Amino acid sequence: MTKVDKFWETVPFEQLNQKQWESICDGCAQCCAHKLQDEDTDEIFLTNIVCEYLDTQKCQCSVYGNRHVHVPDCIKITPQNAKQLSWIPETCGYKLLANGKPLPEWHPLVTGDSQSTEKAGMSIRDKVISEADIEIDDLEDYLVEDDYFTVLCKSIGADSSS
Repeated sequence: MTKVDKFWETVPFEQLNQKQWESICDGCAQCCAHKLQDEDTDEIFLTNIVCEYLDTQKCQCSVYGNRHVHVPDCIKITPQNAKQLSWIPETCGYKLLANGKPLPEWHPLVTGDSQSTEKAGMSIRDKVISEADIEIDDLEDYLVEDDYFTVLCKSIGADSSS
């Protein structure tokens, strides 16, 4: 059995190099789901609509290197904002590490399997619709409960709290 370099347990979060930083992403793509914010209360509502550039089968951005050119308001998760972004899922590796918590047992860095997020049912695959397939003005018609992805995951036996 190959020993895994658990750099995320030894390297300070703010000091991760680019390769380490990118590997913290588990590939769930939940952050790519559109959210709506109430203008009066600032409450954020989740939808099951994702960015048109998200490959919903691979759970990867098809224009990742240039995503901010194509989608100027695509928010980059950084060590400085990972704690404050309330809309990223509780299972997000960035959010967990920023808050001093361990990665979940199904995370690809823990399992050594790049498909473990999908196998655990934690990705958006088969749970979302691309914005390219709807009228964007109808986004409110696609609101889902805050635990939409978590409930779907738990219903198939995945435990997001691990």
